[in-house]
Amino acid sequence: MKQTVWLVRHPPVALAWQKRCYGQSDPGFSREGARMAKALALEIARWSPDLVIHSDVQRTRSLAEQIGAPLLADPQWRERHFGSWEGQSWQAIYRATGSDMDRMLSEPDSFRPGGGETTAELFERIRTAWLSLPPLPRIAIVTHGGPIACARAQLEGVSFDRLPAFIPAAGEIVTLQF
Repeated sequence: MKQTVWLVRHPPVALAWQKRCYGQSDPGFSREGARMAKALALEIARWSPDLVIHSDVQRTRSLAEQIGAPLLADPQWRERHFGSWEGQSWQAIYRATGSDMDRMLSEPDSFRPGGGETTAELFERIRTAWLSLPPLPRIAIVTHGGPIACARAQLEGVSFDRLPAFIPAAGEIVTLQF
């Protein structure tokens, strides 16, 4: 069976959350994000997905519900858990921790940003989610930058240090065909 999977990164979040670490926090869309979600939903609906999976947080659920296809909430597709970093500005995190952010890639098996999830744990969670996809011809997954990067990196067989190159822009759709 030929399968198409669309990995959809949610649109931009509320302005108060932009330039902040929001990971598994649950901000809604900005005005621009809400407009983008409507346009994305119409585009994805035209492709007639058999199933739309979303990570179960507001910014993915809101888009997924607008598509008009069968839905599945799957928390495995959530963004990385950043522990105590969540809600803080990236600038404040950098001021407090220096170059610790780099350790997410240089120490993927042991560094827990803010006490949260390691890169290896995120990578494994997304591998498990990917392997759990149902055998349907057309699946849209509305998720986040980190999970999309992990899925793409795994499919291409690249290492953790290449993850940033696979993070799509907010509202971007990555099409994969098998």
